[in-house]
Amino acid sequence: MKKLFLIIGAPGSGKTTDASIIAKDNSDKIVHYSTGDMLREEVASGSELGATIESFISAGALVPLNVIMDTIMSAVKNAPRDVILIDGYPRSVEQMSALDEVLASEDEIELVSVIEVRVSMEVAKERILGRAAEAEVVRSDDSIEVFNHRMKVYTDPLEEIQAFYTQKNLLKVISGERTLEEVVEDMNGFIQSRI
Repeated sequence: MKKLFLIIGAPGSGKTTDASIIAKDNSDKIVHYSTGDMLREEVASGSELGATIESFISAGALVPLNVIMDTIMSAVKNAPRDVILIDGYPRSVEQMSALDEVLASEDEIELVSVIEVRVSMEVAKERILGRAAEAEVVRSDDSIEVFNHRMKVYTDPLEEIQAFYTQKNLLKVISGERTLEEVVEDMNGFIQSRI
């Protein structure tokens, strides 16, 4: 049985970094996939699908549902470990519903928890725009306009996503406004307690 943990958080919340450290420290049993990284890898491959994905990412828009669902389910089913962390999903009510539907028909995958790494708008903005200023290679999605759009894309469906997973008793909120070590320790402790 594969145990799935979804990690959501605003742009700049640190969710990808947190999850990758936990997976690295527990590489014998945990694997981590970042939705953003999976999509960026497809873009980098130069494929036709990659070009389609890039047109959405560079505008700060959500990638079409069928593309993201295929990408995620393929990753989960082919994961080399039984505990899977996926960050950056779901990002819309539509994505959440589609995943819920798919998981309902999957006997081999259990959604254990949805972990929200919570940071304020100010912290997220400072981190993202600070990252852009320091980067040698600036990501196409690290500008103030795109940041504002990405925050809106993240926050618009958030309440409904929180309510849905709270009702299923799956939502765990972790404060992302602490040191990296504290956030990772908190998240890792929670994940270990559920596997």
